[in-house]
Amino acid sequence: MRTAAEPDGSVRIDVHLDEGALATFADDVRSGLCADPKAIPPKYFYDARGTELFEQITALPEYYPTRVEQSILDTAGRDIIERLRPTELVELGPGSARKTDALLRPMLDSGCGTRYVPVDVSESAVEMCAERLVAQYDGLEIHGLVGDFEHHLDRIPPARGRRLIAFLGGTIGNLDGPQRMRLLRALRAELGPQDRLLVGTDLVKDRARLEAAYNDAAGVTAEFNRNLVRVINAHLGADLDPEAFEHVAFYNEGEQRIEMWLRARAEMRARIEVLGMEVGFSAGDQFRTEISCKFTRERLEAEYREAGLHLEMWRTDPDALFALSLSGPQP
Repeated sequence: MRTAAEPDGSVRIDVHLDEGALATFADDVRSGLCADPKAIPPKYFYDARGTELFEQITALPEYYPTRVEQSILDTAGRDIIERLRPTELVELGPGSARKTDALLRPMLDSGCGTRYVPVDVSESAVEMCAERLVAQYDGLEIHGLVGDFEHHLDRIPPARGRRLIAFLGGTIGNLDGPQRMRLLRALRAELGPQDRLLVGTDLVKDRARLEAAYNDAAGVTAEFNRNLVRVINAHLGADLDPEAFEHVAFYNEGEQRIEMWLRARAEMRARIEVLGMEVGFSAGDQFRTEISCKFTRERLEAEYREAGLHLEMWRTDPDALFALSLSGPQP
């Protein structure tokens, strides 16, 4: 681990991905390209370029989740803070942390808390959000953590009192059922009796609206998807051609999830130097880069119960496109 801190103590960032990060990435790419079906975890999208592209996606007219979740937060954020009165806010995968303002502002205004703990795999994302937030909010203390929330929850600094953990953006849907359950149980273990978990989830809806959100007319999502190939090239010494892959995204109704794939346009071979392996693709061969599960209230509530959590609050937009749910330890 390495730690960077501002001289005035307002910002501290602990980095836990330096040691072994490349080995983990290499293992995931090796096993993913040898699996059936081939699949690489979506967390590797988010280098600096991937983070920038995702920020562009959130502003696209087809991509409703970000703006709809923001509208719910703008309406419910102050009520949540007044109900819980947390002394600190921990956020998993905040990206730019733009949505977090709806929780930070009332927390600081009420005087109940002053610490924000962003946890993200992207060091640049943590640094940029910390720089913006300390300039925006007087008295805010930031203890950032660069790490993988599936593996580094135990590195979150000890709570100073009542804690709110936020997992927004529908990111929980990027995990399959067993992964979600492991994470929910791990989060449950981090919650004290008065702590709460706030989760944003995209909801089941018509196929056309779902598929449009991942196949935007401007092609930004396609570029974001192909950026994973560039990440593999940059960090693993590969010579794959990103443009040789077609972006594919569709709604798998049986699994209630969007799936994103990269499909080879033609036959190709490439070398991945760090792995010491060559990979071959026939025309039409593909590997999955992301799933985005969609939920109903009943499905999510059942998963919470299995993880030892109790649903306390459920808020949606008027069109029931997206939901925020607040849960706590089962009594």
